[in-house]
Amino acid sequence: MSNLLSTVQHGLNPTPPRIVLHGTPGVGKSTFAAHAPNPIFVQTEDGLGQIDTSKFPVATTLQQVYDQLDALATEKHDFETVVIDSLDRLESLIWAKLCADFHVKAIEKVDGGYGKGYVYALNEWQRVLEKVDALRNRRGMMAILISHTKTATVVDPELASYDTWTLALDKRAMNLIHGWADAILFASFRIRVDTDTNKARPTGADGGERTLRAVGGPACLAKNRFGFPATMPLDWSAVEKVLFKE
Repeated sequence: MSNLLSTVQHGLNPTPPRIVLHGTPGVGKSTFAAHAPNPIFVQTEDGLGQIDTSKFPVATTLQQVYDQLDALATEKHDFETVVIDSLDRLESLIWAKLCADFHVKAIEKVDGGYGKGYVYALNEWQRVLEKVDALRNRRGMMAILISHTKTATVVDPELASYDTWTLALDKRAMNLIHGWADAILFASFRIRVDTDTNKARPTGADGGERTLRAVGGPACLAKNRFGFPATMPLDWSAVEKVLFKE
């Protein structure tokens, strides 16, 4: 006779958050992640030279990314946050591996084409996410995955089509990561439109006030499971106050 009811869990079960951060160029995505608790960066692009943080050498192959994540899972350390920077460059490494495996020059040609390359890429994405989850579940590490952003046209059956900011990834990978993440945050400069010239200008000092959007809408892809306000400053302390109820 089944005893499945004995496995039912009750109440809250807080675990380290899995955050995806995307945003406009130069807004400060990597700087934001560098202020998370004791981070270690898995670099797939060279952009941390001016940021004082711990980082692996830039990975130039997908296997190097796997090796770095495995080292965090098996070797002794005191890092509390793993940061992958960036997802879109990681996607290029995934595609490069598949092209090499099938001796072709483009992801569209993998295994004869017909979209098979993108399906195989999902297997590698799943492997990456499983390794990140292992760090979360076995080592108690938070995860921040950084992506550049792009505009995409959304066809809404109830509204006119519109453009939105979304992850700069293939849509299949984006959908997988969207379901996996506990929060997707969009970073941007706050902009005002000058009514006299009809030109957009950043507001605030130092080139513009930087903000985080944590609730999705027509303008951008965003979501969260933590009760973040719709808009916050692009500052780790603002996120931390909600995550750890300070």
